[in-house]
Amino acid sequence: MSETLKRLSEVIESRKPANGGDPEKSYVARLFVKGDDAILKKIGEEATELVMAAKDARVSADKSKVLYECADLWFHSMVLLAQFDLTPQDVLDELARREGISGIEEKASRTAD
Repeated sequence: MSETLKRLSEVIESRKPANGGDPEKSYVARLFVKGDDAILKKIGEEATELVMAAKDARVSADKSKVLYECADLWFHSMVLLAQFDLTPQDVLDELARREGISGIEEKASRTAD
């Protein structure tokens, strides 16, 4: 895992109220206190902003907003991972597991919920 993702993951983990995160001083701690719905809402907002930035970039040729919004989406996704006691490494491991498998085959291999 990249050092940046590792450090960021550690900071996010430290912001959990159980680890001393203070919602009065930390945005991430505040999200943890508000719970799943608040985190999921932020992910939805950031995903929408990324989609809009990508559409705008096709017109303006300015990719900087795509990068910015993607970073926001990744960040909030990392908060969600931490909420479920998962890490970026868990995601990387899952991607490695899927490597070399057709997306169509991988999706077909999943069990229905």
